[in-house]
Amino acid sequence: MSLNKLRNIGIAAHIDAGKTTVTERILFFTGVSRRMGEVHDGQATMDFMKQEQERGITIASAAITTNWKDSQINIIDTPGHVDFTIEVERSLRVIDGVVALFCAVGGVEPQSETVWNQADRYRVPRIAFINKMDRTGAEFSEVVEQMNKYLDANAIPFQLPMGAEEHFIGTIDLIEQKAYTFTDAERIEIDIPEEYREKSIEARSYLVEKLADFNDEIMELYIDEKEIPNDLLKTAARDATLKLLITPVFTGAAYKNKGVQLLLDAIIDYLPSPIDVGATIGIDIDDPEKTQSRCPSPKDPFSALAFKLINDPYVGQQTFIRIFSGKLTNGILLYNSTKGKTERVGRIFRIRAKDREEISEAGPGDIVALVGMKLTKTGDTLCDPAHKLFLENIHIPPTVIELKVNPDKRRDQSKLGEALAKLANEDPSFNVRFDEETEETIVAGMGELHLEIIMDRIKHEFGVEVVIGEPSVSFRETITAEVESNYKHTKQSGGKGQYAHTVMRLEPNGGEGYEFNNKIKGGVIPNEFISSVNKSIVKTMEKGILAGFPVVDVKVVLVDGSHHAVDSSDMAFQVCSSVCFKNGFMKASPILLEPVMKIEVNTPDDYIGNVVGDLNKRRGKIESMRRYRKGSQKLNGTVPLMEMFGYANALRNGSSGRANYSMEFYQYMPIPAATQEEVLTKINEKE
Repeated sequence: MSLNKLRNIGIAAHIDAGKTTVTERILFFTGVSRRMGEVHDGQATMDFMKQEQERGITIASAAITTNWKDSQINIIDTPGHVDFTIEVERSLRVIDGVVALFCAVGGVEPQSETVWNQADRYRVPRIAFINKMDRTGAEFSEVVEQMNKYLDANAIPFQLPMGAEEHFIGTIDLIEQKAYTFTDAERIEIDIPEEYREKSIEARSYLVEKLADFNDEIMELYIDEKEIPNDLLKTAARDATLKLLITPVFTGAAYKNKGVQLLLDAIIDYLPSPIDVGATIGIDIDDPEKTQSRCPSPKDPFSALAFKLINDPYVGQQTFIRIFSGKLTNGILLYNSTKGKTERVGRIFRIRAKDREEISEAGPGDIVALVGMKLTKTGDTLCDPAHKLFLENIHIPPTVIELKVNPDKRRDQSKLGEALAKLANEDPSFNVRFDEETEETIVAGMGELHLEIIMDRIKHEFGVEVVIGEPSVSFRETITAEVESNYKHTKQSGGKGQYAHTVMRLEPNGGEGYEFNNKIKGGVIPNEFISSVNKSIVKTMEKGILAGFPVVDVKVVLVDGSHHAVDSSDMAFQVCSSVCFKNGFMKASPILLEPVMKIEVNTPDDYIGNVVGDLNKRRGKIESMRRYRKGSQKLNGTVPLMEMFGYANALRNGSSGRANYSMEFYQYMPIPAATQEEVLTKINEKE
């Protein structure tokens, strides 16, 4: 198949906008499935994990290949819940276009904006589909207006709905000036009903006017009031979409099978092929100052990015990759430039959600799963060993919540360790570490639901019952004053002794991370021991000093010291600099930093007082309030994570289940002195 006929697309939106339902209808109309799976009855093809079926939400991005007309479409259905934002992030890194879904009632919701910003980061062209036009409260033009106001989307309707709510009967194609109604299995073309004719002419005129801004030929015909060919409008619209100048908007009601075939046409007409995306740029491994490009051609050297790992009970670990250039065959030797090692490809599979089809080769634009890869992880670059390059990695947001985990039965300790290692391998936003001081296994993730799903998977997939401790927040430690610390380490116990002496200045380094400056003159500390000093400080910072949390934003200037020709060693300087740093840190007015979240709450006007009052109690700061839709408000602000446990239930109870919220990590900020005292007291009590 020609690469021009290939589309790699993602379907992304806020939770409950209908992403999985739209995908299920696409699979039905393209012949992949013979029946329509539903989210609410746990039968959706793309939601094949047990946890997804129980909760009626998408957790893991699922990949599937299908065909429409004479084109192949690789679809990735992504989660809408912010706890699984890594799934959206890694999908956007490897797809070429996005169908952004919006609920006709909910409009631009919190996670819609997060997904939109993620797509902006990777500069992915997108079209929009306003779903659920059959729902009570559906307002097409209101959603388009919100897209322009809140997303700066330059959204242009390419279709108009005929009716709304229970009166929604079909859509009007503004370029072709045709109307469509729908039965369960087909679309029926009709003349535009009289009552919509004037509105559709106005809307088409607006569309032409907007496209004229990006196409001189249309501009000339428009000024001369001449007929503009439909093909010219489509070409101009495609060009403007690919350049991220406009967002074409389509509409329908996927659950009622209305508008899905036309959405498939739009995916082919307006979203890019790998040829449109063009060459992928990577860093030359031999000379990091230089870049290399890889064209989407089987003749170019091989390049691909691993974006997802899944542990399959039947075939073992599957490594999902997006191929940007070259040809992949069974048994080929590839170079993993992230790990700096070669790896041989075992079997190649084309994935259809939970089913798989073994293939012997794959080429540019293909999204396939490899079995037998031992080293490759999420974000790794795979390339031709003779033409090495490094592709842009995947942005992984920091974890914000921790739990203590132990097996219910002591004998399951090794099984738990194995399960946690496999899950951390699959999901880069899930971290596991063992705290040697408390002898506890700590897991960290993106939110309460994220960790709840992980624990559920450990129980059902690995057969380990777990006991979890109260969630603890991942604080950070830093300093607020500048101090100089002087420490001499001496130890004499017969034979060769230990001697090291360091003088260092510690300075606050707000937001800039850790910095080490060597100002030693005259060789008072030999060069070979300078790296020992730096290494020891880094190790000490990882373990924390004030309360065992990682230290951040400190600048260390090594200003003086001394050594002994016989007794000085790498180990002596490591011990010395660790104690010197700790002493200085405790004198430099140390404080705790807490993770602060950006929060957005959508609430009916009736409950605004409850919501604001509750957030104020949680040390939240309201930054803006705006009209969300008729009778509802959207609140934006920040709130410390440690105050947010159990918030979902509190919000539900305080608004009769009608308010919802979205939260994502914002930054670490100093904790108030009184709260810090409480935190430190609790930590000391546990010890």
